[in-house]
Amino acid sequence: MKNSTINTEQVPAIAPAYNGADRNAWIFGWNPQQELWNGRLAMIGFVSYLLWDLGGYSVVRDVLHLVGY
Repeated sequence: MKNSTINTEQVPAIAPAYNGADRNAWIFGWNPQQELWNGRLAMIGFVSYLLWDLGGYSVVRDVLHLVGY
């Protein structure tokens, strides 16, 4: 039976970088790093609006009320 332990000499210490740059680097333009930041900021915005809505302040409900629904 083969030994199931991982050979640590073959495992990199950190995750490889995208296009030669750090994954968390803030680089201007269309690149993989900006896609990561876009996703992170979208998640923060979604949770912020959810908490805002649960607190009783709903932009969508207020707009629909002004329109007449």
